[in-house]
Amino acid sequence: MPNGEPLLNRKMSRRFLIAVCTLLILATEASMAGLSDSQAHEIGRRIWKNECAGTVSGLTSWNKGEDFPSLGIAHFIWYPEGRSGPFQESWPGLIRFLKTQGVPVDDWLLGPCPWRTREVFMADIDKPRLRSLRALLEKTVAGQARYAAMRMEASLPKMLAATSPSQQAKIQANFRRVAAEPLGFYALMDYVNFKGEGVSPAERYNGQGWGLLQVLEIMPAHGKALPEFVRAADIVLTRRVKNSPPVRNEAKWLPGWRNRLQTYLQ
Repeated sequence: MPNGEPLLNRKMSRRFLIAVCTLLILATEASMAGLSDSQAHEIGRRIWKNECAGTVSGLTSWNKGEDFPSLGIAHFIWYPEGRSGPFQESWPGLIRFLKTQGVPVDDWLLGPCPWRTREVFMADIDKPRLRSLRALLEKTVAGQARYAAMRMEASLPKMLAATSPSQQAKIQANFRRVAAEPLGFYALMDYVNFKGEGVSPAERYNGQGWGLLQVLEIMPAHGKALPEFVRAADIVLTRRVKNSPPVRNEAKWLPGWRNRLQTYLQ
């Protein structure tokens, strides 16, 4: 919005008004896992737009250069059987959560990832199995957002346990500063699902991580919380690209990552 332009003079859609009100309500929620359907759907819609432009086709992806498919609004990772990597696998937890919420889930979704390679996955992209999966994911936006909320809630004790006592007060204070902002819960939820908590030793390049913990560590303890959070996240992600294996060519993703961070301020 241009500086100085009166908010009430702008023509705002009903969707935008609902989004703003929803996010303001979220700032007062004691438990993110207890989101209402409308709140969860609005947060989920934003994350879905960030990850795959809000498209149904983007709900089942396997990016070139990666060793795993990325599924759902937050591109939850599902490693092929027998494989692991530097990134935390999040799909099994999501699908188990959806089942506990009464969502009908095919048995194959609870087992090992059925695609061994990207080529096999892409050959399946328009066949019944992946079409039915996209239909399931399109119908469960709110449930996926609730799972994202649970991951965010669980991140703070994990981060405090993974850091030195001298840094714990700063981590907790910065977390709460961001959470207190109208868009703060969305920013924390999105970043945790975007780049993880930052507590796994496997999620490092040259010994340096890129998760929420690393952002809160370098974020100053003063100033406006969300702009400082975004600046710190930009530093962490730029460092990740610099440290990443050249074969991954992660520099191609950095502009999109930076655009995503800017949504935390809008």
